[in-house]
Amino acid sequence: MKLSALTQGVECTLVQGSMDTEITDIVYDSRKAAPGVLFVCIVGTQRDSHAFAADCAARGAAALVIQHDICLEGLEGVTVLKVASSRHAMALMSANLFGNPARRMTMIGVTGTKGKTTTAHMIRSVLEAAGRHVGMIGTNGVYYMGRHEDTANTTPESYELQKIFRTFVDAGCDTVVMEVSSQGLMMDRVGGIHYDVGVFTNLSPDHIGPGEHATFEEYRSWKGKLFQRCDLGVVNGDDPNTAALLEGHTCRLVTYGMQPGADYRAGDCQLLRTHDFLGVSFHVSGPDGQEMDVKVNMPGQFSVYNALAALAVGRQLGLPDRAIHDGLARCVVKGRVELVPISKKFTILLDYAHNEVSTESLLATLRAYHPHRLVVVFGCGGNRSRLRRYGMGEICAKMADFSILTEDNNRFEKVEDILADIRQGMQKGNPDAPFVEIPDRLDALHYAVDHAQPGDLIAVIGKGHEAYRDRMGVKTPFLERELLEEYAKEINLE
Repeated sequence: MKLSALTQGVECTLVQGSMDTEITDIVYDSRKAAPGVLFVCIVGTQRDSHAFAADCAARGAAALVIQHDICLEGLEGVTVLKVASSRHAMALMSANLFGNPARRMTMIGVTGTKGKTTTAHMIRSVLEAAGRHVGMIGTNGVYYMGRHEDTANTTPESYELQKIFRTFVDAGCDTVVMEVSSQGLMMDRVGGIHYDVGVFTNLSPDHIGPGEHATFEEYRSWKGKLFQRCDLGVVNGDDPNTAALLEGHTCRLVTYGMQPGADYRAGDCQLLRTHDFLGVSFHVSGPDGQEMDVKVNMPGQFSVYNALAALAVGRQLGLPDRAIHDGLARCVVKGRVELVPISKKFTILLDYAHNEVSTESLLATLRAYHPHRLVVVFGCGGNRSRLRRYGMGEICAKMADFSILTEDNNRFEKVEDILADIRQGMQKGNPDAPFVEIPDRLDALHYAVDHAQPGDLIAVIGKGHEAYRDRMGVKTPFLERELLEEYAKEINLE
């Protein structure tokens, strides 16, 4: 593709070279520089890749995109373009490179602190029940036409994202459901994408710190950018941050919630529990007198909100009520309050809760089902904020009847040091809280099963859908659902 076509819609200045330069691909990792490629120099949080421009030119790069001036000595014969934002330019150029695939599909973006993954899965389930061919991108990876691939980020970098969209189109997808993170918006990973529908779940402090967002207000503001690039916003009318988040929105709005005034309102909520079902049923009143009874195999109030969001999207897209009802009823999300039905005597589930906010929300939800004991198996990741360890320890000491402390992707830290931090948090939460420390996570899972009492509800949290264990930077297979099922067979659990 000629550089002139690749930069269609990109505001840029030609520093040297020609817009007729032929480009074979776009790269932003200098190690991938090769003859014919365009290298995008990005100013990152850790390093500025403008420093590698000469190296990329030496490897045969045909063109460079720069955000600030660089020394041009040694770059003779290389086309150089200057832009205001390299990341934004890369997003637009990547879309052009792959033929602007997002324009060929219905685009649905989901943002919020909690519930993005579950809500996206619910929307996908509803759409597929209506016969749509859906591609989905988020924390759990990429799903399309019966296939699954892992991703490094909730919202991939713009080049990878556009490449995924191209794959979706080629595979026959007509709709995309994707999680849109605040980082994805701030770092222009979704630059140039216009959404047919934007969805807001809820907001609470998260991703605030070095390399992320400076303040909660900044975090909220970036979330709100989604509603300046969509036609319809489906938003949680009950969340106290909704009004502030929507400042400057340019889309039509539809609300959902449990309070009066919501366009789609839930009522008559009932909690339902058996050994293989832990969920809710509720009644929905919609615009123009529309009514529907809904049942989902996911517990608690937050599941009602997530299902309401999916229902509202389905209704706004004109999907049949039967598809909405069936899609919600059969939706299961790996690692999100995911039941592992290995015994009729107790209930065990997996969840991705890995910070104080999500842990508190989960345990409050499970407590409402009045278990004999609420048991939680958890650890905290290494090389991450120690505040998370104190917070999770404090919450579990306050809210669980028994805690099993163990590892969770220690990375390059010692598990003993991480557990010591968790113990400090537990001491603050409840000095008398009963717990046991079992550093090896597999041993901890076995202990939880071996010591389960009739009527217990056991939450294994932190890893959720992850299929690996990270020790000292080495990842080995570790899929908790399979490990629990294998152990249940091994001991002939009933």
